[in-house]
Amino acid sequence: MKSFLLKIVKPTGAWARWLVFLTLLGTVVAGLSGQFEIVQRYLGTEALTFQMGNIRISAYTALRALLVLALVFWTTAIIVDVVDKRIAGLSRMRPTTRILVTKFFQIGIYFLAGLIALDMIGLDLTTLAVFGGALGIGIGVGLQKIASNFISGLILLLERSVEQDDLIELPDGTTGFVRRSSARYTLIETFDGKEILIPNEDFITNRVTNWTLSTTKARIQVNIGVSYKSDLEKAQALILEAAREHPRCIEEPEPLCFLLNFGESSVDFTLLFWVGNVVDGRWAPQSDVMFAIWRKFREHGIEIPFPQRDLHIKSGEARNA
Repeated sequence: MKSFLLKIVKPTGAWARWLVFLTLLGTVVAGLSGQFEIVQRYLGTEALTFQMGNIRISAYTALRALLVLALVFWTTAIIVDVVDKRIAGLSRMRPTTRILVTKFFQIGIYFLAGLIALDMIGLDLTTLAVFGGALGIGIGVGLQKIASNFISGLILLLERSVEQDDLIELPDGTTGFVRRSSARYTLIETFDGKEILIPNEDFITNRVTNWTLSTTKARIQVNIGVSYKSDLEKAQALILEAAREHPRCIEEPEPLCFLLNFGESSVDFTLLFWVGNVVDGRWAPQSDVMFAIWRKFREHGIEIPFPQRDLHIKSGEARNA
């Protein structure tokens, strides 16, 4: 039902063209046959007329205005649909640029359509000053968030800081790919298939991590502890070997392994290596390298120790002595 009503308000495609054609045909036939005069005679009476100051609105005027608005905006919807499809087919244009051009075109064409419709109805545009002031107050109070999200969406499109198919991470830990940007929200698809609608304002006011803004490379860190009895130089060499053997590990920047800390139970190393495309995931190469380190340590007798504690117990007799 909701989809059907949306198609009536904003028809698109072949269905829209037939709707506009049939409406225009019916209007022309009604005008040629004199039906409008009959309708005006019945709907233009004083009983069906509303007057407020100098403004006089009859049922006939309201019906004519509704018909004009429908024809103008239906025609505009068809034009927007055709132009959107043409813009979407421009493969040389960046996805965000296509979205930006589409948004500005839609705003401009609907604004122009509104002015044309008001002029065809015969409404004096100077009388809209009061309604414009009321609209401004409404935006300032009730529609503040909507206006903020709309402006934030335009800023994102102009800056190109968050683009379609980018891998982003939000402060609350939400991580996923940007699938669509609209006037009010940005659609994020997470790794587990959830689709989350994030208000555009959040990308402007909060700190956002974009893993693919200027490069798709990403660094992976693995922390490993070895026994104090182990050959530390050998352990470091095996750790680097495990990273370099992984097919997704790139040579530049090269993998690095540092002795990080002398812990209570182990000597702690940290491994840093890079993958070429973070979009393919970080957990899989991290897991593979950790398995490889485990196998190499086992083959060469390098021990990964358990946490150890030395417990000293003093008897009661010793304290009394």
